[in-house]
Amino acid sequence: MQVSPSKDLSAYIKHYLFLTTTNQEVKKLRLFSDGNTGMVFSFKDRLISGFTALGTPCYLPDSFIYGQLNSFKDLYCIGQTALMIVVFHPHGLSNLLAIPSDELKNKSIKTDELLGSKAAELYEKMFESSTIQHMISLAEDFFREIIAAKNQAVPSLITAAVNFIAQNKGLLPVSNLAVLTGHNERKLERTFIEFIGISPKRFSNIIKLHVFLKHLRDRSVQDNLASFGYEAGYYDQPHLIREFKKYTGLTPRQYTSITDPLAINFLEC
Repeated sequence: MQVSPSKDLSAYIKHYLFLTTTNQEVKKLRLFSDGNTGMVFSFKDRLISGFTALGTPCYLPDSFIYGQLNSFKDLYCIGQTALMIVVFHPHGLSNLLAIPSDELKNKSIKTDELLGSKAAELYEKMFESSTIQHMISLAEDFFREIIAAKNQAVPSLITAAVNFIAQNKGLLPVSNLAVLTGHNERKLERTFIEFIGISPKRFSNIIKLHVFLKHLRDRSVQDNLASFGYEAGYYDQPHLIREFKKYTGLTPRQYTSITDPLAINFLEC
């Protein structure tokens, strides 16, 4: 289930996801980058980041923040899972926390380590909540307090660059992006790393991948992969498969064989 944020928070938060699994066996959940970052609240059996050599689970906190991913990350769960994921816009988390995004890259950090004891109090209130809407209301009041205290503005360069990349479906060369924004490539690179956590080129590649994923979702699996891969900017099938596998760990056809994904970029494998 996906829910949009309140209008006053829509510059920071893309949407909220509510995901559940009930299978009692060990499940592998694959998360891969969509250019956004997130905050996860786990209300039943906790997620597992991996296992020791002796097979002991390494549990993730009940609530954690994850930054940009270089490729994909496998998580695990045993038993029932009930998750609320706050999905931030590419620059939303950095703006909310007022810390450079590259410090969060490829990391999962306990929420109260970054946001203090009030984050733990928020989790307890959400855990006791009986409705999704009340959980969202609690979270949004929490975010509004942080925003009021931090009061950090997103550089117009980032907003413009992200919009240009999205409008051009990830196919805009960085040199052209520099011309459109009026800033040189070096300035673009530094600003993207600080506020988004990855370079403009990598961010563009992720957007291009998700344009292709939209083609996969919207069309029959019988359609020719090469033809709509070409439409998404992949000019030969081997390149398409290499890039797809680098970010997801799967081939396009393996991805389409997953009939009930938890989310576009969060799959039960």
